[in-house]
Amino acid sequence: MTPEGVDIRNPEKLYIGGSWIESTGTQRFELVSPNSEEVIGVVADATAADMDKAVAAAREAFDTGPWPQMSPAERGAAVLRWAEELEKREAELCACWTAQVGGLSSFAPQMHGGATATIKFIASLGKDFEFVVRRPSQMVDTALVAYEPVGVAACIAPWNAPYGILSSKVAYALVAGCTVIMKPSPETPLEAYIMAEAADAAGIPAGVVNLVCGGRDASDHLVNNPGIDKVSFTGSTIAGKRIGEVCAGRVARCTLELGGKSAAIVRDDFPIEAAAAILGNTITVMSGQVCAMLSRAIVTKARHDELADAIARVMQGVKIGASTAPDTQLGPLAMKRQLERVEDYIAIGKAEGADLITGGNRPTTMNKGYFLEPTLFANVDNTSRIAQEEIFGPVLSLIPAEDEEDAIRIANESAFGLNGSVLTNDHEAAYRIGRKVRAGGFGQNGMRLEFGLPFGGFKQSGIGREGGVEGLYSFLESKTMLLDGMPSQL
Repeated sequence: MTPEGVDIRNPEKLYIGGSWIESTGTQRFELVSPNSEEVIGVVADATAADMDKAVAAAREAFDTGPWPQMSPAERGAAVLRWAEELEKREAELCACWTAQVGGLSSFAPQMHGGATATIKFIASLGKDFEFVVRRPSQMVDTALVAYEPVGVAACIAPWNAPYGILSSKVAYALVAGCTVIMKPSPETPLEAYIMAEAADAAGIPAGVVNLVCGGRDASDHLVNNPGIDKVSFTGSTIAGKRIGEVCAGRVARCTLELGGKSAAIVRDDFPIEAAAAILGNTITVMSGQVCAMLSRAIVTKARHDELADAIARVMQGVKIGASTAPDTQLGPLAMKRQLERVEDYIAIGKAEGADLITGGNRPTTMNKGYFLEPTLFANVDNTSRIAQEEIFGPVLSLIPAEDEEDAIRIANESAFGLNGSVLTNDHEAAYRIGRKVRAGGFGQNGMRLEFGLPFGGFKQSGIGREGGVEGLYSFLESKTMLLDGMPSQL
C-alpha cells in the first residue's frame, strides 16, 4: 500500500545485498496522512536481525566487492546515473513528501529538484576532487596524502526532509567509496524505497546500497553493530547524544547534524514591516519543522511592541489549509505527536509569563489533520523554555534587547548554534555581527541555506559538516604515504 501517485514495487520488503527480501519480523509501519489522519501506506519494520543482515551485506561489498576499488570518477559516474534515475521519479518523490509529512505540494518540486541537483554536484566530485595529493616533505622525496573511504556507513535521516537529507548522505558516501545502509525515519520511509529502486536501476553493485526501516530499538542495534565504521545522523540532539556515546565507545566515526534554536537579530536600521514579513513568513516554512529555523527574533526594546504587532498581522494573513491546495501557505504538522508537542510548548510559554500575541490554537475551520495556527509570543525571557528548547513548529519567540551588543549576547545564550541571521541593509554590519554569533551558518535578511556549501552547527547543534566539499571529507580517512619516488599512477 502506497499513497496515490507513488509506485513502489516492494514497500513491505527490505533491500539488502541487491535483493528485496522479507523482514524476519511480522510488524509493519503504518504511514498516516497529517492532512486526513488516514493510513496512506504500509512498509516493513526491520528487526535487529535484519539490521545485522544489512551490515553483513554492506561489509562484504566493501571488503571484497568492486565498489571501493573503482576509480572515484567511475563511482561519480554511477552516482550521476543514480541521480538521473531519481530525476525521472521526481513527481513520486514530491507525492511522498506531501502524503507523509504534509509538505506543501506547491513547494515540493523546488525542494526535490534542488536535492537531485545536489546529488549531481556530489557526483562531480568523483572527477574534480583530488583523492591523492602531493605535499612538501623534509624527510623523503615524495610525500602523498591519499583519501580513502571510511568503510561501511549507516546513513540515518529524519522525517522532515527525508529525500534531500538522506540522498545527500548516500551520495557523498558512495563517491568516497563507502558502502551504505539507509535507515530512514519510520514516519517517512517511502523516499528511501525509491532511492533503493533507483540505485538498482543505475547498476550500483549489490550490497553497496541497502535499505532497512526500523524503530528505536532496531536502530540502536544498527548503530551498535561493530561492522559499522561511520554513522551519519541528522535528527534530534537527544538521539544524537546517544549515537555519539555509542560511537565513542567503539571509536567509530560519526557526523551529527542536530537541533537548533536559531536567532534573527533585527537591527534598528531595518524597517519594521519588512522585518515582520520575513519573520512571520519564515516561521511557517515546512510548518516550522526545520532544524535551522529562525525561531527566536531579537529586537531592541524601543521597537519591540511595534514589531510584535506587525508580525501578528502577517501571521493572521497566512492561508492555512491542506498541503495539496496550491494557495496553502501553512500546512499541517507532520504527525499527531508533533502537534501535541508544540501545543505543550504553547502551554509552557503561557505559564512562563510570555505574551501570546496571536495563534496558539488549532484552526476552527479544520475538522481533521494536524493543523495549528502560526503563533507569536512576545516579551519572551531568553532563559525560558520556549526560548531555549527546540519546539519544531510554527512558534516564534520575540525577545527584547537593550542594544545591538545585548542582542548578540542573547543570540549566543543558547545550548545550540546551528544558524542565525541579522536583518539589516548594512552588509558591513551583517558581517561584523555574523562573526560574533556562535553558529555554523549565518545569513543576512532571512533564513539563508545553501547545501552546496558546508552545513552544520556549533555546540549541541552537532559535530562535523555536510554539504560542499566538506561533506565528502567526513566519509574519508586520510593516509600519509612517505615514498622514495613518485609512482607512475596516482
